[in-house]
Amino acid sequence: MGTSSGGAYTAKLTDGPLEGKTVTTDFLDSGEPQPRLEIPTGGGQKRYVYTRSGGLEYASDSGASDRPSAVDYRFIEAIFD
Repeated sequence: MGTSSGGAYTAKLTDGPLEGKTVTTDFLDSGEPQPRLEIPTGGGQKRYVYTRSGGLEYASDSGASDRPSAVDYRFIEAIFD
């Protein structure tokens, strides 16, 4: 996942082989959540590709930020190297 100076959020993986898991990733420099995530497996031979879906969650302390604290992602494909 890319790095950014814009802070981080939780990506919630809603289906596919990593269903129910979460990962922390950075916002784009523009402040938007990542449109696509490539998540490597432990062996490094395979990556799971997830794309952003509609679900957004905001922290309960609404004064903290106008950015979401969690974003839903759906499984697209597995890439084998």
